[in-house]
Amino acid sequence: QVLLTESGGGSVQSGGSLRLSCAVSGYIISRVCKAWLRQAPGKEREGVAVIDAFGDVRYADSVKGRFTISQDNAKNTLYLQMNSLKPEDTAMYYCALQSYGCGYFNSDRYNYWGQGTQVTVSS
Repeated sequence: QVLLTESGGGSVQSGGSLRLSCAVSGYIISRVCKAWLRQAPGKEREGVAVIDAFGDVRYADSVKGRFTISQDNAKNTLYLQMNSLKPEDTAMYYCALQSYGCGYFNSDRYNYWGQGTQVTVSS
C-alpha cells in the first residue's frame, strides 16, 4: 500500500515562510517523478514544483525564486520550502507521485496522492 502523508501547513502572514513535508511509505520516491500541487477554492489544481526520476527540477512561474522542492532519499520524504509567501499562495497543498514517466505539471498523470495540507497566507 502506498501512503503519502503531508505535514507543515498552517497560517502565516504575507512574507512569511513554511516548510511542507511529505512522508512516503510503500514506494521509493527516488525512482519516480514527484511533485507538489495546490488547489485554491474555486480554482483548478495546479502544479507548483516537480522533481523527475533523474533529479530535474521544475517550478511554476508563480513560485520561482520563492519555493524550493527537495527530497531526502534516506527518509523517503519530499519537501517544499516556501519563502516570501503571498496571499495568492493560499491553497490546499498536495504531494503526488507518478509511477511511470513524468507529466510534470499535468496533475492527471499523478496516480498517488496525499490527503493535503492547508496553507493560508494573510495580508
